[in-house]
Amino acid sequence: MVLGHALRKNSVNSSNRSSVDESRDSDDAGDETVVSSEQGNVLTHIISQLRPGADLSRVTLPTFILEPRSMLERITNFMAHPETLLHMPDIDDPVERFVAVTKFYMSGWHIKPPGVKKPLNPILGETFTGYWDYSDGTRGYYISEQTSHHPPKSSYFFMAPEHHIRIDGTLKPRSKFLGNSVGSFMEGIAILRFLNRKERYFITQPNMYARGILFGKMKYELGDNAVVRCPETGLEANIEFKVKGWVGGTYNAIGGFIKDTKSGKNLYELSGFWNGEMSIKDLSTGKKEGLFDATHAKPSIPRARPLEEQGLRESQRLWDSTTKAIKKADQKTATDEKSRIEDEQRKEAAERGDEVWQPHLFKAAPPGDEEKLDWIIDATVDESAPIEEQIEQILAIAPILPGQNASQSTQKGPAVAPSQQPAQQQQQSEDLIDFGQSDAPVASKPTSTRPGDPVRRIDSLGNEEMFSDAQM
Repeated sequence: MVLGHALRKNSVNSSNRSSVDESRDSDDAGDETVVSSEQGNVLTHIISQLRPGADLSRVTLPTFILEPRSMLERITNFMAHPETLLHMPDIDDPVERFVAVTKFYMSGWHIKPPGVKKPLNPILGETFTGYWDYSDGTRGYYISEQTSHHPPKSSYFFMAPEHHIRIDGTLKPRSKFLGNSVGSFMEGIAILRFLNRKERYFITQPNMYARGILFGKMKYELGDNAVVRCPETGLEANIEFKVKGWVGGTYNAIGGFIKDTKSGKNLYELSGFWNGEMSIKDLSTGKKEGLFDATHAKPSIPRARPLEEQGLRESQRLWDSTTKAIKKADQKTATDEKSRIEDEQRKEAAERGDEVWQPHLFKAAPPGDEEKLDWIIDATVDESAPIEEQIEQILAIAPILPGQNASQSTQKGPAVAPSQQPAQQQQQSEDLIDFGQSDAPVASKPTSTRPGDPVRRIDSLGNEEMFSDAQM
């Protein structure tokens, strides 16, 4: 068993505090946003230029509805409840194991800032890495990269070697204007693997909606169906995220079934609320019990290296000035800083010309049933190797832990940082829409420190810890 002993002091060099931390202090704010008259005028001006069904993939929204973190970081909500994650490969019964996977899948949806917020769109080649220190002395490691800008694709890799867990995924959000709503259709898949059992779980996501953008209060909803399926066992969960109807219904409800596709028989029924209590009913016995209670669940936020150790294209350093301004509700500075980064990205695209962009950390997914991943990590982590070797292989992909400085080789092309260049003058236009005319082509299908060592880390309150593990 490994126990940790911490000596804490205030840090002046901490990485950004995640927006999730603020949201945990403001749960009463719910899923609604009240828009001021000034902000409403900006939204109305933008929306007046659109028509229902219009593709919003090139639209830059005003900063007051932005979450102060990148989509690459927001994806980590998926792994934010280790108490539902780490024990799953040790469950021997395949049906119980699948139920545990379903619980894990449902545990992350409640993690969000108050109101209606959209994460920052990562720039092409942007990366985010992080890690979790688990209570049993092990770690989880996360690596992500924006592998395409238009259409947007965020590819990611997660591994907890001691627990035989690996996740590969690519998220492909596609947004459309729907009248009084904006829909973000979450295409792409994730594949959760239990390496000790040679099992894969293919996972899709519900769609996201911002209601009331023209009139009424802005409201956040999850909607439509998501699927978890294991081809090796034939088990599948089909989960409906229910949207509130015009007359009846309620917000945030879920329902669905776990099915044995080999026999065609439904085994369990799911019900409840994705931001509250969820239940599961055994259809063979009629027994109903709790699946997951998000009401008081506290997520485990990944730690990131201090900003001074991050490269110019790493999310927290790249967007530092923007996110600080968003948190202060300084919309002018946030818009100026965000525009400066986006202008630099357009300049890079123009300099590339017809050169096809190739991701640095990811490569094309192999043909077959995993091809819809589009991209997978461009490295081999040998699951049969000793754990220490697996960790070394993961840490060799990209800097993750404190003390691993970003090398020049991990930073493709120039990037703007607040300390590097003055803010460029915002482009003069009548709106805040980026139509992306200068986007360069992107290949859509292209051909250490270890547990036990002392580390410096930043907690969710922005405090620095010196952590040493003691073997017992």
